[in-house]
Amino acid sequence: MSATELLKSRRAVRAYEPREVEEENIHKLLEAATWAPNDRLREPWHFYVVRGEAKARFEAIARTFLEERFPTKPHLVKESLHVLESTPLVIVVTADIVPGDEASSEDNEYAAACAIHSMWLTAQELGLGAVWRTRGIGLARDERLHAFLGSPENRKVIGSVFIGYPAGDTPPTSRKPYQEKSTWL
Repeated sequence: MSATELLKSRRAVRAYEPREVEEENIHKLLEAATWAPNDRLREPWHFYVVRGEAKARFEAIARTFLEERFPTKPHLVKESLHVLESTPLVIVVTADIVPGDEASSEDNEYAAACAIHSMWLTAQELGLGAVWRTRGIGLARDERLHAFLGSPENRKVIGSVFIGYPAGDTPPTSRKPYQEKSTWL
């Protein structure tokens, strides 16, 4: 499959089969992520692989967060938790913060985002599904996730990537033609 075909067929998968992702495939995902473009080859990312007992602790943090954030929407909390509970693997991606250098820190966030995208495309190639979560159960902006990871203060959580074997087909999404989003100068 060409790179363009792979990009066009990529989906945000939110429903997974109840089976674990093999360690060999986790290694392939992480290796692919490290080949992402990054400014000055700083390789500013760090990956936290969350599964098994650690995932149960992640779920508890997510439950508390969601119940606090949506106290009047128990159905939303339940639906969000179901997605997390049925996801066999979560990889939390962080980017290095460079003290006193906001531009480099921002560049590092972009690089970590590229690493997530590289992982996502590789997941698809391996027959896995993935979705990048930030808000809600992605917990990217919740300090409890940072504490759970034991991540140093000089790392910013960019997102949580939920990964597993897709349970069924995910319908394609439509995109506006690039002509509507491009200006030629």
